[in-house]
Amino acid sequence: MGKLLAATLVLMCVAGCKTHPSADFKPLDQAGMWYENIQELRGLDVNDAEVAELARLKQTGAADATCVELVKAAHAHNHPFASADAVLSLGRAGFTEADILEFARMDELDSKSGEAVTLKFTGISTDGVVEVMQRRMKGLPTMSNLEISKLKNTGLTEKQILEQINRGMTDAEAEREVTARRHAANQTGFVRNRGRRSR
Repeated sequence: MGKLLAATLVLMCVAGCKTHPSADFKPLDQAGMWYENIQELRGLDVNDAEVAELARLKQTGAADATCVELVKAAHAHNHPFASADAVLSLGRAGFTEADILEFARMDELDSKSGEAVTLKFTGISTDGVVEVMQRRMKGLPTMSNLEISKLKNTGLTEKQILEQINRGMTDAEAEREVTARRHAANQTGFVRNRGRRSR
């Protein structure tokens, strides 16, 4: 009797698996994704929620290949792709799809996108932001966005700031540098003027 029950449960499971509905890929088709890429996503077993996220990206011009790679990156870290907002935020801040994929492959899209965008708005270039974020993702000591912004406002160039970051400057050291440069600016005006012209 026990064996019969077990066999029945196995058959029910198999039947259930066969009738499990697949994701509806119409939104991606309507958004202009090529059939071959949709088939690749089908093979990745994406769900409806992931399709909706990808359709949003496609509607803003994301490449098919980028969409597929974003899903692969998420699945490699054992979770579905649910980061369209982070991708769009990074894109609006000037990050390329290659930059965004780098964040995705490190599984840092959601946790680091806000940091990266904020840092970009301090005036640091995209390459500079990626360099800073890579240090943070590796767990290397890196000063905060606030201190980076303060140093930028005192007239230090991006190159000089990145040199200090790579040297391991702490927030406390950065704050002392900011204070010293502001004091010098108040005394002479030269640092402040140079800071206004510096990019």
